[in-house]
Amino acid sequence: MIGLQEVLDGRWAAVRRAAREQLGGTHFVAVPGETMAQARERVSRLLRELPTDPGIASGFPSRYGGRSDPGASVVAAEMLAHLDLSLMVKAGVQWGLFGGAVVALGTERHHDAYLRDIISAELMGCFAMTETGHGSDVQQLRTTCTYDPETQTFDLHTPHEAARKDYIGNAARDGRMAVVFAQLVTGGRRYGVHAWLVPIRDERGRPLPGVTIGDDGPKAGLLGVDNGRLSFDHVRVPRDMLLDRYGQVAPDGTYSSPIENDVRRFFTMLGTLVRGRVVVGGSASAATKSALTIAIRYGEVRRQFAAPGEPREIALNDYLAHQRILGTALATTYALHFAQEELVSALHDIQTSTGPADEHRQRELESRAAGLKAAQTWHATRTIQACREALGGAGYLAENRLPGLKADTDVFTTFEGDNTVLLQLVAKGLLTGYRDAFGSLDGWGRATFVAEQVREMVLERTAARGLIQRLVDAVPGRDEEVALTDRGWHLALFEDRERHLLDGAIRRLRNGAARQKDRPFDIFNDVQDHVLATASAHVDRVVLEAFVAGVDRAGDPEVKALLSKVCDLYALSTIEAHRGWFLEHQRLTPARSKAVTGMVNELLRQLRPQLPTLVDAFGISDEWLNCAALREEPGRQEAMAAHDDELRRPAARVG
Repeated sequence: MIGLQEVLDGRWAAVRRAAREQLGGTHFVAVPGETMAQARERVSRLLRELPTDPGIASGFPSRYGGRSDPGASVVAAEMLAHLDLSLMVKAGVQWGLFGGAVVALGTERHHDAYLRDIISAELMGCFAMTETGHGSDVQQLRTTCTYDPETQTFDLHTPHEAARKDYIGNAARDGRMAVVFAQLVTGGRRYGVHAWLVPIRDERGRPLPGVTIGDDGPKAGLLGVDNGRLSFDHVRVPRDMLLDRYGQVAPDGTYSSPIENDVRRFFTMLGTLVRGRVVVGGSASAATKSALTIAIRYGEVRRQFAAPGEPREIALNDYLAHQRILGTALATTYALHFAQEELVSALHDIQTSTGPADEHRQRELESRAAGLKAAQTWHATRTIQACREALGGAGYLAENRLPGLKADTDVFTTFEGDNTVLLQLVAKGLLTGYRDAFGSLDGWGRATFVAEQVREMVLERTAARGLIQRLVDAVPGRDEEVALTDRGWHLALFEDRERHLLDGAIRRLRNGAARQKDRPFDIFNDVQDHVLATASAHVDRVVLEAFVAGVDRAGDPEVKALLSKVCDLYALSTIEAHRGWFLEHQRLTPARSKAVTGMVNELLRQLRPQLPTLVDAFGISDEWLNCAALREEPGRQEAMAAHDDELRRPAARVG
């Protein structure tokens, strides 16, 4: 169904088409069974062969050889993730994190000096933020960079082992320069976390004086990415290597910034780097699509057990148990696809806007990126494992791609932000409507009891606001009178769950504050489970709204009808997964809860013939899937069927 692929290709369809052409064949596809050294050498070589127009480098300003198209860069990364996740991460480190930080945090002199060489990969770099002792809590990094007006240089120093920069992509082998995040100190005062461009190797690849480089060694996956460790022993960094868009240090050491508040400045700086988080979520979804394509295509040809009286064994995809696992996962993958498309569009529009900065839209983007990244990466972990099991023993073989997908995506749940911490970030946005006070649990604790803004935040629509509101308003008063596939009922139920959980979280926080007002950590720790449930409900609602908007945009009636059925499956399977909550809070009667399960099964039956069509629409070629079982299984099944026919043929009479 060509029209379905066109809908999925979306706003950046040209980028997806170009990727299928430019990256066609097997040249850029992951190679199973490599050693770590082989994988690193191959990925490093291929990085320089990747197209940059369009490509991940599309996000760079056009005057330096990019396309000034951040949306295209995200979509290009998603496409590359179908082929080789190590290559995608390596490219993301080089052009997304390292290069992206230079663009977002630097000024014109940094851009003029470095961007062309970054785009061409002549200058390979690292993004050195995470420390061994401080991962998610970036604001409390221990590395210091202290200005000396006598020499007009900064003294970059790692004070102890826990302040070592760790898990840094490109550090162990290829990086010559790093964007290093550290506490800026000048005139005896700290001004919070800033970033510097710091050379770490000379032309021959040797560590520069004062720089200690280590290798993180073998990992569970992503063997082609050279993750390493960096420590600095009073390394002198010239004053002009401070990436100073948001904070400047004069020759005499005077600090100035267009943003006076240290906490607000910190989050503004981090907010400009949101694209990396969007890429990780989208790449996880790309890996999920590849896994589902393999498992569903395999389930079409792999047969197991014969029905009584039937000559042929039954295809795996005909079993309800199989559909329950893969069909519902496919529906969620479709829902997340439309949510990702909406997120990428929002990111692109904000980052290419020429008007004054809209802080509200930026906060909304960061919250959406955090929540979707958590949803997409957890879904990838669950679904790729399910696909592995769906292939049985074949799924355990490296030649069938799934073990590699599983290993390579596993870190995505903590990469670019630990998922649990990200959901707390989402919840903080819902509870306060502000981000400036989120510098610590202490600040969060004080801010949450301002609940007047909550109503506006929780009900804020995503795409197709008018359509969604009309659907919700059209729902009759009594649930029993509403069809289980009524879209407005789905939307209203998701919204109601989010609103109720949020109201409950606010009440519990207020009660906790009244009892133990001087213990802000305990106030929040006591309700952390409730806060996380609120954030998850919010993400579910956002994803459903994006899917509804995507269905509405489809022009072909046949495509729209198919997408609508998949949307029904996503909504009802999500309601079914949370039916304990809906039953406890009288949003579902026991009879209607059972009816939901029955409708999920019915939708799976109706969609069974369309499973191949739904995965084919992802547009992933056989070469990219690189799965031996898909090449071998059809021939094996034909041979088995011929053998079975021979056994059933009546024996020739003798004499």
